[in-house]
Amino acid sequence: MHIVTLSFDDGLLKSTLKTAEIFEKYNLRAGFNVVAMAHLESFVWPTTGKPGPKIGDFKLWNELQARGHEVMPHGFKHANKAALPFEESKKLILDCLDVFKKELDSFDARRSIFNFPYNASTPELEAWLPTVVRAFRTLGTGFNPLPHKGQTRLTTTGSGPANCEKHLDEHIEKLLSMPSGWLIYNLHGLDEEGWGPIRSDYLDDLLGRLVSI
Repeated sequence: MHIVTLSFDDGLLKSTLKTAEIFEKYNLRAGFNVVAMAHLESFVWPTTGKPGPKIGDFKLWNELQARGHEVMPHGFKHANKAALPFEESKKLILDCLDVFKKELDSFDARRSIFNFPYNASTPELEAWLPTVVRAFRTLGTGFNPLPHKGQTRLTTTGSGPANCEKHLDEHIEKLLSMPSGWLIYNLHGLDEEGWGPIRSDYLDDLLGRLVSI
């Protein structure tokens, strides 16, 4: 068995709507990882100190969830947890989960996957997180064992800031050459939006190819 998970970060509005549309064309469901506060007008990205592209809000996240898509936490304000003291990082994660509990229908932290901003974790955070969430996603090869009970650490890979289609194709080819496995690949936006974007046409073609095999 081979599983491919495309994990879309940040909740870029234009890209999210198009991504959901393409996934639904193939009767598939997308996975969106959302920064709890990024939809607010006052939000600025920590790396630039400036607002970025338009971000979806929890009205949209609830609508997409109702359509079957996965919406998971991606931090309170997209802070790099590996660069912060443990207690500060822990508080930011708990604040993020609190927002999700208030805003996302039927959200249960114990059934959620926390997707680290920048895929940057620490051993201390990785030891603590399974006490509050089901699993977490962090940086690694992206190749994981098939899903199983008790699995809490998921690794992902990606490429950017330029188009990452070649890199993604290479990883899918490698996955399919293995006896079995689970590839989690980190994406952001479509058509030049976000870090390491892919083209809408490429995503459409990729899903078509994967479904056919």
